[in-house]
Amino acid sequence: MDTFTFVLIAFALAVGSAVALVAWVISKALAAVPEEDRAYKDPPPLAFRIVWWPIQWVTYYTRAMISAKAQARLMARLRQAGLDYCLSPAQYQASRLVGASVLAGVAWWVVDSFVQGRAPSWGSYAQLMVLAGLLGFVYPAIWLKDRIAARRKQLLKMLPFYLDIITLCVEAGLNLQGAITQSVAKGPAGVLRDEFQRVLRDIRAGKPRAESLRAMAARLNEPAVGNFVIAVIQAESMGMNLGPVLRAQADQRRAERFLRAEKLAMEAPVKMLLPLIAFIFPCTFIVLFFPIVMKFLNSGL
Repeated sequence: MDTFTFVLIAFALAVGSAVALVAWVISKALAAVPEEDRAYKDPPPLAFRIVWWPIQWVTYYTRAMISAKAQARLMARLRQAGLDYCLSPAQYQASRLVGASVLAGVAWWVVDSFVQGRAPSWGSYAQLMVLAGLLGFVYPAIWLKDRIAARRKQLLKMLPFYLDIITLCVEAGLNLQGAITQSVAKGPAGVLRDEFQRVLRDIRAGKPRAESLRAMAARLNEPAVGNFVIAVIQAESMGMNLGPVLRAQADQRRAERFLRAEKLAMEAPVKMLLPLIAFIFPCTFIVLFFPIVMKFLNSGL
């Protein structure tokens, strides 16, 4: 055996040993991640379920890096989005890191597919990977913001209807808990139905009704719901009749919904102004003046 062959074999053994050692370290680190007990939790959204194992691994090793203040702030936003029983703040932050890594890898694969047979441009690789990684890191925050906005819009739309049902049931002789039960049974599916179901579940578990309603107002973080909860708790504490109080709340929420719709209708022409000026007017002028211009050019002017 000559020297070159011996060096080649030694190098191959060293590389194989290094790869095996790295694989052993990674497998040991992954095996150290405990299994999460999700018996009492809701399933996470679909995109999170696809990469759930990497999210769990990253969560285990990055949980300690998130401060208590940041966790409280993230938990408040997850609670507003209805995800407090699906994701923890650490899992949400881990999903942003995993999303950045996945999109950076996809960008690498896409660029590599287009430059096959040519010399790779490492600058293009780096730029696209950085852009894709930033998109993967920022997109969960955009998705969470849009989810909160959609839930708030649905909440404000359905609140007067649920208040009407509760008011009718109270005026018919039911107590507040029975009225909420009927609203959950007869009302449409949505944010309010889920939240009222949670209130009833808390009451059945032994939590005081006032505290359950306050917890709902804190989760939704919406002034309209907060006003409703405060009015109901004060009326009950003072021994007042709940019917007129609930009727006033339903009328107020309906008037606010009408004002929001009127505001959106008045904003529509202003929002349409930029598309009209930038896209529709130029096309209209081209269609109108092109025959006139061509006629002048053909006539020799």
